[in-house]
Amino acid sequence: MAPRIRFPVTDRPSAKKPNNRPPIPVLVMALIAVGVLALPLVGLLQRTPWSSLGTTLGDTATLEALRVSVVVSLVATGISVALGLPLAWVLARQSFRARALVRAMVLLPMVLPPVVGGIALFFALGRRGLVGRALQSWFGVDTLIGTTAGAVIAAAFVSMPFFVITAEAGLRQLDPRLESAASTLGAGRWTVLRRITLPLLAPSLAAGATLAWGRALGEFGATITFAGNHPGRTRTLPLAIAQANEAGQPDAAIAMSVLLIGVSLLVLIGLRHRWIAPRQSQTPGSQETSPP
Repeated sequence: MAPRIRFPVTDRPSAKKPNNRPPIPVLVMALIAVGVLALPLVGLLQRTPWSSLGTTLGDTATLEALRVSVVVSLVATGISVALGLPLAWVLARQSFRARALVRAMVLLPMVLPPVVGGIALFFALGRRGLVGRALQSWFGVDTLIGTTAGAVIAAAFVSMPFFVITAEAGLRQLDPRLESAASTLGAGRWTVLRRITLPLLAPSLAAGATLAWGRALGEFGATITFAGNHPGRTRTLPLAIAQANEAGQPDAAIAMSVLLIGVSLLVLIGLRHRWIAPRQSQTPGSQETSPP
C-alpha cells in the first residue's frame, strides 16, 4: 500500500474588510452641509450674553411668555393625543375608500406654511367664519381670536399630525397575533386595548407626544395669524422673541432663543433611539436575517 502524501495545511486568506470611507467629494459636501446647519447656531451662541442670561430670562415679560408657552403647548399636546390616537387607530387598522384622502388631510399641516394654516383657521373659526357663527349662536363664544384658547387651537392644528403619523406607524408595527391570542382567550376589546395594545404602543405614543409638544412649543406663524400677539394670552416664546427683536432688544431675543434651543436639543436627545437604530456589527460568515 502506497504511503499517504500529506500536504501542509495553510490558513485561508481572511476576507478583506470593506472600505467604508466615503469618497473625498462626498465628505467635503457633508462638511459643507454641517457648516450650513451649524453656523447660525454657533453665531447665536457666540453672541449670547452669558453673564446676564439669568437676569434676562428672569424678566417679567419673559416669564409671562414662558408661562403662556407651557400652557398652550401642554394643552395642545393633550388635545393631539386625545383626538390623534383614535384617528391613528382608524388609519392603521381600518380599510376604507377615502383612507388615502383622510391621511393626506391629516398630514397636510406638516407641509403647509403655518401662516396659511392661521388664515384657514381665521376663516373657519373667526367671528364670521364657517364655524365661528355657530360657536357664537349655540355656545355664546364671541371669538377665539386674541384668546389663549385660540392659541391652543392653532398649536394643536400644526402639532397633531406629528402624533398621528408616529402613533399610526407604531400600530402598524405591532404583531396582531398577540391581540388575536388575547381575544381567543376571552379578553374583550377594552381589555385587549388596555392590557396588550397600549403597553406595546407606549414608546410610540411617548415619541409622538414629545414631537407634538416640541412642535407646539415652537409654533409661530399660525398663532400670530389666527390668535394674535397679546401679552399674557397668546404671546408665546417665539412671538416674544420676534417682539423683542423688533423692539431693539437683541439680548432678550437671544436669551429666549437659547432657551428654546436647549429645549429642542433635549427633545432630540430623548428621541434619538426612535430615529436611528443602533448599528449591529456582523462577524465574517454571519448572514443578515430579516425580521419575521
